[in-house]
Amino acid sequence: MIKKIGVIAKIQHPLTGGALKGLIGWLKERGIEIYIDRETSGIIGEKSTYKRAEIPSLTELIIVLGGDGTLLSVARLIEDKDVPILGVNLGSLGFLTEITMDELYPVLEKVITGDFTVENRIMLDAIIYREGKTAAHYCAFNDVVINRGALARIVDLEIKINGMYVTTYRSDGLIIATPTGSTAYSLAAGGPIVYPTMNALILSPICPHTLTNRPIVIPDDVKIEINLVTPNEDVLATMDGQVGYSLNYRDTIEIKKARNTIKLIQSPGKNYYEVLRKKLKWGERL
Repeated sequence: MIKKIGVIAKIQHPLTGGALKGLIGWLKERGIEIYIDRETSGIIGEKSTYKRAEIPSLTELIIVLGGDGTLLSVARLIEDKDVPILGVNLGSLGFLTEITMDELYPVLEKVITGDFTVENRIMLDAIIYREGKTAAHYCAFNDVVINRGALARIVDLEIKINGMYVTTYRSDGLIIATPTGSTAYSLAAGGPIVYPTMNALILSPICPHTLTNRPIVIPDDVKIEINLVTPNEDVLATMDGQVGYSLNYRDTIEIKKARNTIKLIQSPGKNYYEVLRKKLKWGERL
C-alpha cells in the first residue's frame, strides 16, 4: 500500500487548479500523506516549504499533472531515487503522460494498492569539459541537443564512440536521443521511432551539409564524445529543450546512459502503438 505521494503540476495550465484540488481531496480521504512543492501549492492557495527537487526523496510515488514537458522536468529531478511517476495529461494524450483526467481515479485506486506495472526508461548523463575540467553536468530524459545560435553558421562536431573516431558532422547541430526521445526533436530531424524500452541511443544530425550523414542507432552502453571544432560560433547544448549551456571552441561533451532509470507507470488498457497512432495521426485521411 502506497502511503506517501508527491504531486507536481504545471503551473500555467487553466485546468490545473480544479484538477489539483480534486486530487488532493481524493488522496486525503484515503489517508495518503501528500507532498507538494511550493510552486504547485501556490496554485490552490496553500503553503508548502518543500522545493520541487526535494519531492522525490520524500515519496513512494509522484503524480505529475500537466503534459510531457512537465514530466520531463520532473524526470530530471529523480536522479537515483527509486520512485515511480504517474503522468496525467490535462490536455490531449501525451507520449509520456498517457493517463487522462477521466481515467485518473480508477487508475489511482489500483496504483495505491500496488496493482500497477512500470516501464524502465533510460536517461542520459551529459558532462561538459572545458580545458580538461568539468564545466557542467546534466541529465536528460529525451535528448541532448547541440545546435547553433540564430546568427551562427554551420558548426563542425567531431564524434567519437568508445574512443573510436566516427565522423565530423558539418550541420546545424546534432541530437543525441534516448528511445523515449525518439518521438521528439529527433523525429522532426528525420530520426527513427525506437520502441521506448529498447537498449539504444540515436544520433540525428540537424540539416547535415553532407546528405549521406543519416541518423544512426547505436547501443546504449557506449560513451559518446562530441568535440566542438568550429571556432567563434554561438553554439548551445540543451537538455530536453528546457536547460541550456553555452559551448566554447574545443569544449567536449561526454554522453552516456545514466545509472538510474525512470519508472513510468503504464496506463491499463493502453499500449505504445495506440499512443503512436493517436499522436502521429496514423491512418487519418487529410
